[in-house]
Amino acid sequence: MTIPLPIVADMEMLDDATPGAPAPDGAGHRPVLLTPLIESLQPRPGQIAVDATLGAGGVTAALLERVSPGGRVIAIDRDQRAVEAGRLRFGGRGDAIQITQGDFADLEAIVHANGVVAADVVVFDLGISSIQLDDPARGFSFRLDGPLDMRMNPSTGMTAAQLLDSLTVDELASLIRDYGDERFARPIANRIARSRELVPLTTTTQLRELVEQVVPRRFWPKRIHPATRTFQALRIAVNHELESLERGLQAAISILRPGGRLGVISFHSLEDTIVKNALHVAAQNCVCPPQQPHCTCVHRATLFLLTRKVIRPDAAELASNPRSRSARLRVAEKLAPQG
Repeated sequence: MTIPLPIVADMEMLDDATPGAPAPDGAGHRPVLLTPLIESLQPRPGQIAVDATLGAGGVTAALLERVSPGGRVIAIDRDQRAVEAGRLRFGGRGDAIQITQGDFADLEAIVHANGVVAADVVVFDLGISSIQLDDPARGFSFRLDGPLDMRMNPSTGMTAAQLLDSLTVDELASLIRDYGDERFARPIANRIARSRELVPLTTTTQLRELVEQVVPRRFWPKRIHPATRTFQALRIAVNHELESLERGLQAAISILRPGGRLGVISFHSLEDTIVKNALHVAAQNCVCPPQQPHCTCVHRATLFLLTRKVIRPDAAELASNPRSRSARLRVAEKLAPQG
């Protein structure tokens, strides 16, 4: 198992709550950076918008409001529960919205299957929603005991427990280090290997307690639980999140019409690096090596970067929603084909 990816420097959807404690009052998913996202994308009545990550529907609702009347929103999510909840929430909007279960890696095919050739707006609000994070049955969080599942689509693929049971020590160490930036990845992997010989790791509590025992107390992070990085790494691997993101971004660029806009909200450095690189390459007229004296490539820019620097939550949003603190937004506009 090879993971040739950059190191993540911060954590997504940090789970600061005490393990075993109930979810905070009023817990539920709130769209992060929604105001700057909509202001940057400028959706208008009559346009076609694609929400590649439906989640709890907050971004979808904002898009639907602004493309009405006459516009349409296509919303996609891997999670069947999110799809069902979205269809219930937006059931009265008729043909103005189509909600589809699927991986945004297949975004182009999904959009075309819904009768749309090109879109005016595409949004990715990446990561995991608070609704998923706060459901112990999904196994995304160590705060409450639950099965080590972590699948965005619970009907397919390998669970986190199965992944932990199948990988070698070297593979486990690479996964936890590269997807979680965990300095104690090797000791954690060694302990997992020893533990699974006696008792299979099948619950979030088992894994949380194992990490707590491995990471010396003096090295526990100040702002996050010591198991946060390991849980993030497993979730990314279980759902092939980075591979899906790379494919989804290319599909989004392809289906945007000239003048259309793409907005991506990411929550950790692995995601943001992929987004930054994809948008940067698409905004270049030449991708030849810098040392090459003359351009020989046929690459031409397809995007214009509207955000040279990422947009982050302001103080008010950070105060009202601490889980937003790792969020960053990048926006680009599709260029007309060059002659």
